[in-house]
Amino acid sequence: MAEPIRTPFGFGSTTDDVIEGVDLTGRRALVTGANSGIGVETARALAKAGAEVTLAVRRPEAAAETAADITATTGNDKVSVRPLDLSDQGSVERFAAGWEGPLHILVNNAGIMALPALERTREGWEMQFATNFMGHFALTVGLHDALAAAGGARVVSVSSSGNLFSPVVFDDLHFDFRPYDPLVAYGQSKTANALLAVEATRRWAGEGIYANALNPGAIATNLQKHTGGLKTPKERQKTPRQGAATSVLLAASPLLDKVGGRYFEDCNEAAVITTRTPDYSGVAWYAVDPANAERLWDTALGLLP
Repeated sequence: MAEPIRTPFGFGSTTDDVIEGVDLTGRRALVTGANSGIGVETARALAKAGAEVTLAVRRPEAAAETAADITATTGNDKVSVRPLDLSDQGSVERFAAGWEGPLHILVNNAGIMALPALERTREGWEMQFATNFMGHFALTVGLHDALAAAGGARVVSVSSSGNLFSPVVFDDLHFDFRPYDPLVAYGQSKTANALLAVEATRRWAGEGIYANALNPGAIATNLQKHTGGLKTPKERQKTPRQGAATSVLLAASPLLDKVGGRYFEDCNEAAVITTRTPDYSGVAWYAVDPANAERLWDTALGLLP
């Protein structure tokens, strides 16, 4: 196994730290869920470095103010908003079909967490798996040609320590047999996000497309609205700009040039573990397993309309 990647950055690093000296002029970036939480700060950092940034959001009218704020704080007026509902495959298909030109950076950031009751999409898919993974999978596949046209593109897949709560259960992805558990469902979706990066890199690295996954850490955002707020000890919590730092590192840093299929936390590659740790650090072996990644990709392709 290759040596884990280490960078000068760590737990307390911010987006400003990791983007310093990086010039993204002429690059085009897309960030899903960029109207709140770490998505805003990811988009802001990429705009600050000169990228043309598209905020892909479910409520574009609300994100217009966010885009204006990013422009005001960065001086970059190439910040736009487009509607995207990741739980709706029709919306994802329209978004991808409407994209024109190359795409250099795709940050699959949006997500939902721990829905208290089982919800399903019109396809019958469990909502967290459908939104967090299937929506981003369809978007990534749908934008493949745009990524390939960039002549060097990066895909960033936002996972979480939730991967430690469940592997992808291929025989019952949508809780048709298992009793529904909010955190298990969330964990399965976040494991799937990590596997997406592994297989995208295997399939597309020859076209200059590299994907990595990450755990942003514990940040108090709207994500925890169903869990009663953030339970992580104060010393392990991050600000949104600290939480977005690893996403920005994977999206833009020259330190990660031609690196793919890996999982990062605190701006460094995480340890692959076989037993869940008390502090929920590291990535489960099944979330970076190449066989699981290939099986999930083929399964997901089969699910698409």
